[in-house]
Amino acid sequence: MQKITMHTSKTYDILIEDGLLASAAELIAEILPPPRKCCLVCDKTVYSLYGKPDLPLFASLVGAGYETNICTFDPGEGSKTPHAAEEICGIMAAKGFTRDDFIIALGGGVSGDLAGFAASVYMRGIPFVQIPTSLLAMADSSVGGKTGVNTDAGKNMIGTFWQPSLVLIDPATLDTLEHDELLNGLAEIIKAGFVADGTIFDCIGEDISEAIVKAIKVKKAIVEADERESGSRRLLNFGHTIGHAIEKYSGYTVPHGFAVMNGMYLTALAADDLEWSLTPVSGLIRDVIDAFAYPKYGDYKAAQLAEAAAGDKKRVSDNIVIVYPDQPGRCKTKELPVSELEDFIARGVRLWK
Repeated sequence: MQKITMHTSKTYDILIEDGLLASAAELIAEILPPPRKCCLVCDKTVYSLYGKPDLPLFASLVGAGYETNICTFDPGEGSKTPHAAEEICGIMAAKGFTRDDFIIALGGGVSGDLAGFAASVYMRGIPFVQIPTSLLAMADSSVGGKTGVNTDAGKNMIGTFWQPSLVLIDPATLDTLEHDELLNGLAEIIKAGFVADGTIFDCIGEDISEAIVKAIKVKKAIVEADERESGSRRLLNFGHTIGHAIEKYSGYTVPHGFAVMNGMYLTALAADDLEWSLTPVSGLIRDVIDAFAYPKYGDYKAAQLAEAAAGDKKRVSDNIVIVYPDQPGRCKTKELPVSELEDFIARGVRLWK
């Protein structure tokens, strides 16, 4: 078993091993000993695969002495709403949950964001455990303490920083993912390679568990230095400002990883053209897009993407923080006036076409 320990406002372990799901209750009991109530939050697809009462996880929780409740929702970003978080809190209130009880987020990034947000606001905060079953959640969203729900204004516009008490990663659950969902998560691993560790690319296709570990270590170093995203943690948003705009523009039909991959490429194209980068990187990103056959969303309208991106959380007064690759394996940030954002995006779109 591999263990990575996060030292943030809350110290917690990230445990990684094939078959870990079967021993989840035993590992949780070491930090949140029973008897307690727990609420298992997952989408309906993950519920059928891993969350049903006749499956090992639920049975082991009950066997360990936890009063286990289940809250399911429809898969997809459309379910990550303030109303859904309110429903989770309502279920816990009806079951008599106190601050000693906890939530388990089982599934992908939507489950982790939604369950983590509910945990952070219920009674002003209760513990939660991340059990990611998607590659995207394993390599990125389950670690670092960001939670959030979507609104009409944009993705994760309502959110908190609330660190989990434990993260349990069982790479064997990746066997149930379709190819596109693996590509979706791989985009965040690729992002970590461009941000801070080019050796990640040596692992992709050879040892996915090692690639996950390397991506987590990139995030660990950055988050520990800047937990609340006031400085260097912004580097982890490479591709996200435009990526989130693509997601919103598509009505959240474009998967997060695909949008981020496109966002990284558009950003790099514009940055290279403006000669911000020490060494041009856009060609390398294009090679990755082609090698893995990532979909390209060529019907961008710069004005609409800029309008969506202008409301991004990375905005600072009349400026927006752009994360761009300075050279392979290193990113930097630059504050761009919001009034120049459309021209920046249009430059990337034009060069792509």
